[in-house]
Amino acid sequence: MNQTPQALFREREQRVLDAIALHRPDRVPVIPLFGAFASAYAGISRKDELYDQEKSYDANLKVTLDFQPDMATAPLAFGPTMESLDYRQLKWSGYGLPDNLGYQFVEGEYMKPEEYDAFLFDPSDFTVRTYWPRILGQTAAFGKLPPLRTMISYFAGLSSGFMAFGTPEGIATLEALRRAGESSIQSFGALQNYVRNVTAAGFPMFFASGTEAPFDALGDFFRGTKGVVLDMYRRPEKVIAACEKLLPIMLESAIPAAKASGNPRVFIPLHKGSDNFMSLDQYQRFYWPTLRELLLALVKEGLTPVVLVEGPYNSRLETIRDIPEGKIVYWFEHVDIAKAKAIVGQRACIMGDVPMSLLSTGTVDQVKEYCKRLIDTAGENGGFIMSSAANLDDAKVENAKALIEFTREYGVYF
Repeated sequence: MNQTPQALFREREQRVLDAIALHRPDRVPVIPLFGAFASAYAGISRKDELYDQEKSYDANLKVTLDFQPDMATAPLAFGPTMESLDYRQLKWSGYGLPDNLGYQFVEGEYMKPEEYDAFLFDPSDFTVRTYWPRILGQTAAFGKLPPLRTMISYFAGLSSGFMAFGTPEGIATLEALRRAGESSIQSFGALQNYVRNVTAAGFPMFFASGTEAPFDALGDFFRGTKGVVLDMYRRPEKVIAACEKLLPIMLESAIPAAKASGNPRVFIPLHKGSDNFMSLDQYQRFYWPTLRELLLALVKEGLTPVVLVEGPYNSRLETIRDIPEGKIVYWFEHVDIAKAKAIVGQRACIMGDVPMSLLSTGTVDQVKEYCKRLIDTAGENGGFIMSSAANLDDAKVENAKALIEFTREYGVYF
């Protein structure tokens, strides 16, 4: 007898919950991150993926229904909103890149080294008056505002503080914000509709909120890679203080959205903590303390961090195992999976790590053989979720199917 979508939803959700709790579900769950694979599979352009919410979400619904993963993910259809604001930390299809190239982060020093103190004193004011005008070309008027903290009463800021918005530049800023707001409302509505459709078809969403490690937030968005590396040597105490200041902000960006969605899983991609970025001593001094506090605080709130561990991480395994048991997912991209299972797998669910090079250029038999080794090693006694090491973007269709179908057939616990 065929199961109803509601029964399949409960079965898939429980299968993943059991794996996260380090139990043995009926079989190994499989949750690839489709990414741009969905648009290619549905025959739409990368520009449509980022600009046309209806086409983008229809493509993701199609690939989910056709491939039957255990959980669904959502695309990033951010083009109209970000273009309204002239967002400068990304280039993307239709806005700085050709229509078939997706998006690319633009490295930069968006906070100067001498501005640490201003950020630490009042990060919200620094963000609005200094940071936004640098990364959002349409928000220049915010840079003309007085310090936000001085706008308290009619004789101390309010009576004259908004003059910037009466200028042509200010009016242009307000118009850009209106367009961005309307676009955001449309995008959020399309996302809600997608979630309803994919849920009604029997697929839980893997996660509905996300955040970053504080060090990554500092290095990605404010200081840039070069800046934050130099800062670890030239102003280490400022780096630590900034990470500590960012910690509650990173929590605030994750917890309300997770609670509102009813989905406990919080996505956290790790960008700058890998073996080839900093030494283990630096990792334990600058990166891990606030990341660990972030993980512990999310767990305390009843949430499940899903940590995408980008890059090689073999030397960090002993460090990152210092977490509550059965509460966190470590999604590895490039690690000695047997070592990870032995060291981390007793504390956290392991997820990953079928290489994109294999999925893009290998054969179906090679994909199956790799998945078999993963299940035999990381899947022993449970606590494992099969996935690709990164977005399936350029994967062959037959290899993506092999990844999912082989796991469903072979990854059964007896």
